[in-house]
Amino acid sequence: MNLSKSARRLAATAAFAGVLASPLAFAQSVAVTSIVEHPALDSIKDGVHETLTAAGYTEAKGLKWQFQTAQGNTAIAAQIARKFIGDKPDVIVAIATPSAQAVVAATKTIPVVYSAVTDPVAAQLVPSMGPSGTNVTGVSDALSLDKQVELIHKVVPNAKKVGMVYNPGEANSVVVVKRLRELLPKAGMSLVEATAARTVDVGAAARSLVGKVDVIYTNTDNNVVSAYEALVKVGNSAKIPLIASDTDSVKRGAIAALGVNYHDLGIQTGKVVIQILKGAKPGDIASQTSDKLELYVNPAAAKAQGVTLDPEFVKSATKVVQ
Repeated sequence: MNLSKSARRLAATAAFAGVLASPLAFAQSVAVTSIVEHPALDSIKDGVHETLTAAGYTEAKGLKWQFQTAQGNTAIAAQIARKFIGDKPDVIVAIATPSAQAVVAATKTIPVVYSAVTDPVAAQLVPSMGPSGTNVTGVSDALSLDKQVELIHKVVPNAKKVGMVYNPGEANSVVVVKRLRELLPKAGMSLVEATAARTVDVGAAARSLVGKVDVIYTNTDNNVVSAYEALVKVGNSAKIPLIASDTDSVKRGAIAALGVNYHDLGIQTGKVVIQILKGAKPGDIASQTSDKLELYVNPAAAKAQGVTLDPEFVKSATKVVQ
């Protein structure tokens, strides 16, 4: 079939317009940074990648994907943030509060999607949980601390002193500690704090609580979760029950945890990334939370830490870790 010169030009223009309309027509880039590698945060990264793949955003189709971890070091987190900004990706995904703070402090133009940040407002990532009007949005792993206090009571009904190991440099942990100071007395309990500014300090901080507490509760503090085995060693040897808010910690030796599914949180985060890759402005997307809580229980850990669990409580678990 012969086409006139003008017809060929029209056809070429239409084809080019079709290319522009396709979200996968040009290589797009997603840069992911995490403060540290541990099961919960790794699940988020994997969830984001799987969601992009399912939507057709793959390396084979031109997606540039890169991931870097700060190895628990905030100075390295800042270096990674600067590198990513220099790379000018379409979206930066920042997993956990310290990494998100580093990225948000370094750019006001590149879209940023945070994930696994307990209190994004307190961390000064967004002004509120509504649309930020900035380059930042994301998905919080905030939990109802009232339900965490209920969990402590269910596992250790006679507990009076609740120990908590945390990094005072993590905004998410500071928020949880402040709230627990208010909540625990209402339930007839009090908080005993032990700080661990570095991952290597977790074991010593846990040992400092021996003889002072009836139970140890941990939030999603990245230092603590990274070194959870050190906490388990103390809990088992001193017969101090361990209760977590990170369900993966139950597989590693906590008795129970009521928390979000971090793989699902990654999928939720990935959906936000796709919205932005398709042209949505991050400042128009409200921050999100997950309302899917799961109860994990580890009867063997309970036995090791001197606790007898109510059979009905074990039956109520989403997953019983054997």
